[in-house]
Amino acid sequence: MASQEDEAAIAKLESACKDLKALLQRSADLDRNMEKMDRRFDLIDQSLSLASRRVAPLQSMAMANKALDTRINRAVTPALSLLHSFRLFESLQADIFDLSARLSGEVGPSPNRLRRLLEYVDCVDRLKAAVSSISEEGEPAIQKLQEVVEFLSRTKATDNFRTHRLRETLVTLKALYETEVDAMRFEGLLDEALLQLQDEYEGLLQQLKHENVGEAQEGGDGEFAVSELGSEQEVEVLRRISETLAANDCLDICIDIFVKVRYRRAAKALMRLNPEYLRTYTPEEIDEMEWESLETAITLWIQHFELALKTVLVSEKRLCNQVLGNLVDGLVWPECFVKIADKIMAVFFRFGEGAARSKKEPQKLFKLLDIFDSLEKLKAEFIQIFEGDSGSDICTRFRELEKLLVAASSKVFWEFGLQIEGNSDGLPPPQDGSVPKLVRYAINYLKYLVAETYSVPMSKVLQTEQVWKAGILSKPESEEDLLRDAVSNVMEALQRNVESKRGRYKDKILPHVFAMNTYWYIYMRTRNTELGRLLGEQYMRKQYKVVAEESAYLYQKQAWGSLVRLLEAKADDPSSKARANARMEAFLNGLEEASQKHRSSYAIPDADLREQIKEATVKLVVPAYAEFVSACGSALKVGSCPSAESIQELLSQVFDGGDREGDGKKTRRRGGSRGGGSGGGAVDGDGRDFRRSRSDVSDLLI
Repeated sequence: MASQEDEAAIAKLESACKDLKALLQRSADLDRNMEKMDRRFDLIDQSLSLASRRVAPLQSMAMANKALDTRINRAVTPALSLLHSFRLFESLQADIFDLSARLSGEVGPSPNRLRRLLEYVDCVDRLKAAVSSISEEGEPAIQKLQEVVEFLSRTKATDNFRTHRLRETLVTLKALYETEVDAMRFEGLLDEALLQLQDEYEGLLQQLKHENVGEAQEGGDGEFAVSELGSEQEVEVLRRISETLAANDCLDICIDIFVKVRYRRAAKALMRLNPEYLRTYTPEEIDEMEWESLETAITLWIQHFELALKTVLVSEKRLCNQVLGNLVDGLVWPECFVKIADKIMAVFFRFGEGAARSKKEPQKLFKLLDIFDSLEKLKAEFIQIFEGDSGSDICTRFRELEKLLVAASSKVFWEFGLQIEGNSDGLPPPQDGSVPKLVRYAINYLKYLVAETYSVPMSKVLQTEQVWKAGILSKPESEEDLLRDAVSNVMEALQRNVESKRGRYKDKILPHVFAMNTYWYIYMRTRNTELGRLLGEQYMRKQYKVVAEESAYLYQKQAWGSLVRLLEAKADDPSSKARANARMEAFLNGLEEASQKHRSSYAIPDADLREQIKEATVKLVVPAYAEFVSACGSALKVGSCPSAESIQELLSQVFDGGDREGDGKKTRRRGGSRGGGSGGGAVDGDGRDFRRSRSDVSDLLI
């Protein structure tokens, strides 16, 4: 068993030994092969080194070509874009020439022409964009080309001859570019297109007119009708042209054209109102105008001022906003509107200022108040139209005109009272004791002043004047109290004037007739009127009615009391014929003298007052006469004493001799005298219209 195991182990060892020998043999063979391979690698490495040395110049040239290709591509891209802009520019040139020719062949703002004009504006905008693109792309394109030339010069990628030619070409291209771009921007087709747009702009603005300004039509709600200046398409065209001109450095030209044309259009529209009166505006010239002409001029001024503001200027402001509103963030159009309105407003302002600075005659007060009232009503709208910094100067002048009117109106009113009081040494009192013209004028003047039309503006003037004098922080009186105090001052001045004239009569009866007529006139003409209500019934009774009644009593006492005393005198011997006849003769002589005085020297123009005086005189004289005749009839001569009815008829004839004015002439009798004091008219039937006669005023107040 043991020998078999050993044999097996020996066999395995012999086998392993053979394998080991074979492995060693193969290792030796591999080693020899490795040596051969090393020798081959050395040969390959030598070959690669040689090849590398031979390929290195080609690699450098490849890298240079790649860099050149990159620079050429970078130069070609902006050059292609520039060429595209040039081609677009040439295309737009053809379009503009075509549209320009078509526009030249059409006249009038027809819809087709307006559409074509919009196309023209669009082409100009695109042409401007093309020129801007050429201007912006030219510099980079030339810069890139210059880099290529410099690269070729530096790398010697081409020969010197070609590099020199490229450099000369680049210099020529650069000079040509600078020349052509400037020509495109300032002297070429774009400039001509902008000039044509300016002409079209001016022409289209000229065609926008104010309609129906001469008719001064008002809407149903009392507002003036505002005309639209141009259709939506016309406004759109003007807006686009404005924006195009502004984008091409023509903003100043655009504004100049707009302001010039629209001012002329607005002024021409207002000239259709024929405002010739505006040519007379200095105080000296206004003082020389006839009163009727001045009154008409001021009335027209008020109408035209409101019309200009509410129609013409409102329309112009709207057009300015629509056309120029998008320029410079909306800062341009308010300035343009103010430039258009400034000259127009200046013409109106200077006339109003001239009227306010002219002579302070009483009849001018009402027209000054008309102007002031119209400005007050327009103030809010005026400030709204000329809002902002641009319109501050016009608003300031508006306020200055109001200040002038306040000062002038208050001065006219106060001087009117001073003139009335100062007239005490002027005109003599009426010879027949009738109402003076000055009193009639003053009462009618004040009645007209405190009526609804003028009481509000006059009160506003007085309140404003008080604030100026007392300061803004003061507490002003109410407008009604101010007006009442002011009118009371004039009435007191008038009363002092009357009393001054009353004391200048030499006849002892005439002062009472004069005071009775005058104060009765004042009371009756003011009762149940705005003037009477303003002053108060108690004031009017105390100041005028009571005085008139006292004067009537004194008149009765002086004129007829002496005759009654003759009849009432007691004789020692009632049966004495001589005494009775002497008293009768004295009575009849006195009655005749009194009758003659009343017919020739005394006047009681008011029919109601005259009737009351007649009744009182008859009640005073006739009963006393009848009693005397009854008591002394037996002592009187037969046929020497008229009957009581005859005496009454005689007295009736004395007082019914007809209505008489202050000049003693008979005039047509007026009915309704008893109610005459409640008439609503500003000017009563017994006086001329104080607003329309400068000579009347001067006669009264000299």
